Amino acid sequence: MLAFDFATAARIRFGEGAVREVPAAAAAFGSRALIVTGGPPETRESLLTGLRRRGVECVALAAKGEPTLEFVRSGAEQARAERCDMVIAIGGGSAIDAGQALAALLTNQGDPLDYLEVIGAGKPLARPSAPFIAIPTTAGTGSEVTRNAVVASPERGVKASLRSPWMLPALTVVDPEITLSLPPAVSASTGLDALTQLIEPYVSSRANAMTDLYCVEGIRTAAWALPRVWRDGRDREARAGMAWASLLGGLSLANAGLGAVHGIAAPLGGMFPAPHGAVCAALLPHVMRANLQALKERAPRHSALVRYEEVARLLTGSPHATAEEGIDWVESSCREFQIPPLRNYGVSEAHIEELAEKASRASSMKTNPIALTIDELRRTLAESLMA
Repeated sequence: MLAFDFATAARIRFGEGAVREVPAAAAAFGSRALIVTGGPPETRESLLTGLRRRGVECVALAAKGEPTLEFVRSGAEQARAERCDMVIAIGGGSAIDAGQALAALLTNQGDPLDYLEVIGAGKPLARPSAPFIAIPTTAGTGSEVTRNAVVASPERGVKASLRSPWMLPALTVVDPEITLSLPPAVSASTGLDALTQLIEPYVSSRANAMTDLYCVEGIRTAAWALPRVWRDGRDREARAGMAWASLLGGLSLANAGLGAVHGIAAPLGGMFPAPHGAVCAALLPHVMRANLQALKERAPRHSALVRYEEVARLLTGSPHATAEEGIDWVESSCREFQIPPLRNYGVSEAHIEELAEKASRASSMKTNPIALTIDELRRTLAESLMA
């Protein structure tokens, strides 16, 4: 067994009604919280009321879309001016990324660009983040157990990460009950994002024995839970299944890395106003096919080929499924869940060259099971435009 390192949130609380325990837990971290808000209004208001009853003063900051450099910059200034001593994020992946970045900047002086990868100086944090509580309201991103926050720079047309082991949440609360009101389209796109974040770490060059356990369990769970959530959003068993699969995906990606789906999604999301989950969903079957073909052609003895076959068995439930049948399962699910192709977000053939070049340099590409050529990336993007 190969050596590996594994890190996650200091504490994870999972279960229906768990969000109601947050005020008591937060009171142990401080007395003045910056609340980065998203998600259902009723859940948000209930949380704020509970915190105030516990003597925790709240400074609310609405997260509108994915966090940008300017949002994080101004939010950090506000948090310092308001003398906040902790950050709580409730919402989807964007709200959690925003909260995670703000918790880091609350205790580390300077501009976000001092710490951002790729477009910034990439300096390590000098101090641990302020206590951070993450409460996801979707079942897809896994951001609640990662050590990085994705921040967009619209003027540069790119997204970059602020990353440090000191950014892991002090408390993660996963409450499947919150997701009962998600509409089908959001359930589908975030659910396929969760599936992507289980498949990519499983075939990653950094896969390890611990993340393998999470990926296998997560893929198997998502395979039965996601179709049920799509058909009936009030199915509590399926909602709990997807919340569990999403959490396992977050644990896996944080410790084994991702792959070409996220490598392409990073520049695409920076250039176009496209939801991250929907982009990953649109890319997933085409990237799987590109990887499979490249592995067969250039690395026919690679262990990832066996892993893609296992993915297919987990998705289809058939002990004899081939890797190609696993891709067919994903494509069929994308059609059933009405996942729009990339052209629906304004991406055209004219953008393929720039996207392929940027994707080839993305950090997630480093753990793809095989290095895809620029031509393979171009072809994958072209297929994703029209599918």
